[in-house]
Amino acid sequence: MKKIKNAVFIFAAISALFSFSVLMPVWNVDSAYSIKFDGSQASGTFSGLSGLIQYDPADLKGAKFDVLVDVSTIDTGNKTKNTHAKGEGWFDLENHPQIRFTSTSFTKVKDQMVVKGILEIRGIKKEVEIPYTYDQNGNKAVFKGVFLVDRNDYGIDGGMMGFMVGDDITINLQIPVSK
Repeated sequence: MKKIKNAVFIFAAISALFSFSVLMPVWNVDSAYSIKFDGSQASGTFSGLSGLIQYDPADLKGAKFDVLVDVSTIDTGNKTKNTHAKGEGWFDLENHPQIRFTSTSFTKVKDQMVVKGILEIRGIKKEVEIPYTYDQNGNKAVFKGVFLVDRNDYGIDGGMMGFMVGDDITINLQIPVSK
């Protein structure tokens, strides 16, 4: 009898997990996304976004972001700056080819949402909060967010080609997605 109870419990647990993953929408990143960064003496874009976006505004506890940005896709508009930014003093592409963000919680604050998570740059993990908006129209939606990153938190050198880059870098995200 105990074996039957255990089997029923295991089946119920697996069914619940399967139901959860089926019910929580998985969103695909559309190619028109934008990841921009801007700071004193440093600005540009990243491409190469990939990962998992599970999101339902009615079920924030079940939502999850686990996304990667390919460091090799940095574009400052200047080939020499791009090479420098990929180097050891900055993003260290050879040893850390990706930037990763993994959500830990989602909350709603008035008309805006906030996702907390771990941002990993150069192998250094720091908790960040990203305020964002979410606008859904049928099977399409757009996430928009703006947040600051202190380059010092991630061991990124401030010198680049004879000038100093400011500490705070503004990250501006516009991520269209579809089901």
